[in-house]
Amino acid sequence: MKIMFIGDVVGSPGRNVLKEYLPKLKGKYRPDFTVVNGENAAGGKGINEKIYHEIKEAGADVITLGNHAWDKKEIFDFIDDAKDLVRPANFPSGTPGVGYVIKKVGNKSVAVINAQGRVFMNDNDCPFRKLESIVDEVRGKASMIFIDFHAEATSEKQAVGWFLDGQVTAVVGTHTHVQTADERILPNGTAYISDAGMTGPYDGILGMDREVIINRFLTNLPARFEVAKGREQCNGVIIDVDPSSGMSKSIKRISINEDRPFFD
Repeated sequence: MKIMFIGDVVGSPGRNVLKEYLPKLKGKYRPDFTVVNGENAAGGKGINEKIYHEIKEAGADVITLGNHAWDKKEIFDFIDDAKDLVRPANFPSGTPGVGYVIKKVGNKSVAVINAQGRVFMNDNDCPFRKLESIVDEVRGKASMIFIDFHAEATSEKQAVGWFLDGQVTAVVGTHTHVQTADERILPNGTAYISDAGMTGPYDGILGMDREVIINRFLTNLPARFEVAKGREQCNGVIIDVDPSSGMSKSIKRISINEDRPFFD
């Protein structure tokens, strides 16, 4: 069984890339289940209901979020009805939405859990303890457990990977928008990568207009970030899973851009 994950979709360029390449990627890799991180899909920050359905129609089975989950106020109007939308599970108690879902895939099932790190980010509930609790809760209900860990620090991401090795199918990092080259299968069968990368502008800085970002560094003055224009990219991973054990056999990076074009 194969699980495909597409990294943080940024603005309309990211949505356009997703619509173009997700069908091609499905044709090439034949995934049984697809997860897309959509926390930056609406104008570079947040998501709205229209875009939630747009990403679903593009081919996502589940959409995960992150620290920008609440940046579009409209989300409060639909998140509780969006059955395939998952926000970080370690947000404070009483937060709208859900931190995980379980979806049927043929005669198997996949639990998708979203969590957010605390290093250099908002001080939410402990992601380690929250993930441990949810994994214990879904074990026996789900054949496979996929985690999108939305965090800044590579050390925290690696720690979660090792903490859950052998207990979950995959720990895939998001948030930093720069794809890392450390994909591996940990000793007890958990697929891991520190960051799957982003889907959207290729020539910006983390998807944002580079001139604005550079000027911010040069002057330290406040600036309004805008989604970059121009060339585009699509990043993610494809994971081959043994459905009988729920452990991963391989993980491969997906990286499509003008320097690494897609080949049918």
